Amino acid sequence: MITISNVQKSFQDLKVLKGVSLQIEDREIYGIIGQSGAGKSTLLRCINGLEAYDSGEIIVDGTLVRTNDKASLRLLQKRMGMIFQNFNLLERLDVYDNIALPMKFWGINPRSPESRSKITDLIHLVGLDDKIHVKPRELSGGQKQRVAIARALVLDPPFLLCDEATSALDPEITKGILSLLQKINREMGITVIVVTHQMEVVKQICGKVAFLSDGRVLSEGKPEELFIKPSVPEIKSFLRDGSELLPETGVNIQLFFFGPGAEQPIVTQMARELGKDFSISWAKLEDFRENVYGSLVLNVQPEDAESVCAFLDRKRIYWEVLD
Repeated sequence: MITISNVQKSFQDLKVLKGVSLQIEDREIYGIIGQSGAGKSTLLRCINGLEAYDSGEIIVDGTLVRTNDKASLRLLQKRMGMIFQNFNLLERLDVYDNIALPMKFWGINPRSPESRSKITDLIHLVGLDDKIHVKPRELSGGQKQRVAIARALVLDPPFLLCDEATSALDPEITKGILSLLQKINREMGITVIVVTHQMEVVKQICGKVAFLSDGRVLSEGKPEELFIKPSVPEIKSFLRDGSELLPETGVNIQLFFFGPGAEQPIVTQMARELGKDFSISWAKLEDFRENVYGSLVLNVQPEDAESVCAFLDRKRIYWEVLD
């Protein structure tokens, strides 16, 4: 549904996007992650036309995003709901009227029976039935973000773009917002694009993720593959992997548990079948969309390393020898 091809963007002499290419599928929850300054938010603003890109192409549902074609861009932006970190609610308006704002901008009567039904349905969807006439100052941060989500959905957009939408929220409230985004994606069939620097966000809801660094896509794939077995040093640094403190003697072999073989009792099987001694030097488990994946580091004697690696190959376990 969204194709990004070799997009480049500069602010004067500062190159922010350096040939970014991505494919985001219909009804997908797609994560864009990286450190601050990686170009994530700029890329999102280019997708919905808030920023003009210098070269390349962004095509949304068959329409080329062009900021110099105001009429076409306006219609395209109507189809893309947007939520931000700071909520952007009007303090003088209550929950109902904040959600109704996009209707007013498009000349739709927010007090008509059809509009009232839609807005109250959205208020129910985000769990704020008892807050319909409350002003933003009386709401918690999580409740404000729920209002912002309902407002973003009021024009029935097929796309929902989230720019650091949970960064200002505590972990428990974040879980609730992410569950709501999953529900919107599942029940309404909306494609959700999530820009974040929070690993927990993409692990909980994203089916696919791209890692940006210095304006480039360094890696793309399933979150469990990206985080459990990072392929480039920048991702390892971002994850702050805790496997540096390892034994200096023997051979350290890291096992990755995702995909084929992830649920096998591999450690006990190997101990019985090979009859070798080894130590578990380090391990971690990660929760990805109700599945638990992880990795661990075994320290084995040098003379046992070859047979251990051969065993892991037979069992289709991903592994690597650590320096």
